Amino acid sequence: MRQSAAAIVLSGLVGLGVAVNGQESEPQARAIADPTDGASQASVRFDDVAKWTKTLDDPARDAWQMPSRVIDALHLVRGQTVADVGAATGYFTLALAKSPTAPRVFAVDVEPSMVAYVRERAAAEGLGNVTAVQADVHRANLPYPVDVVLLVDTYRYLSNRVSYFTTLRLRMKQTARLAVIEARPGAPATSAEESRLTPEQISSELAKAGFLLETQHDFLPRQHFLVYRLNP
Repeated sequence: MRQSAAAIVLSGLVGLGVAVNGQESEPQARAIADPTDGASQASVRFDDVAKWTKTLDDPARDAWQMPSRVIDALHLVRGQTVADVGAATGYFTLALAKSPTAPRVFAVDVEPSMVAYVRERAAAEGLGNVTAVQADVHRANLPYPVDVVLLVDTYRYLSNRVSYFTTLRLRMKQTARLAVIEARPGAPATSAEESRLTPEQISSELAKAGFLLETQHDFLPRQHFLVYRLNP
């Protein structure tokens, strides 16, 4: 995996802090502060898809991640399109695609092996409403504007966040929403405490990119769940 790929880091890969070569991953210890945005660029490698699927797609994750309840809270309607930015192995991508409204889902990631894996996984399950998208560290590379953008344990690893989301909003419809799920400070998690952001910190950064906080959900035991709309 390219070192720069971790700038969008793979939904939940680093956030879950799974073991690498027998040792707990500590991505923040290897992060370099970006003075332009308060973001970080991690240098963690994720080139073994089979290993990561065991953790990211562990059924035990459902108990605290609550994917069905998260999707219900997005209030999707049939015909909408969702971008799962930092899709990794497709944990949320497939849950979204199989949900009752069956939205078109763009599985966005910077890691080529993850993009290929999700593409193959969706095809194997007959999910024609899933499109895997190869992103880069600066943009999601969405082919056209979407109705909802979802980031799960990905926001804190983005580089130049204000610039990134300023660009991203150009690929969001005027009525679109941005859903950010991030580890709570003090909550059980393996990510370093100093890397976690408060809702106020996230909202302050996103305001600079033209987003306003619309809803804050508190039902996830380990994470904030913040929903934003575009500021006209």
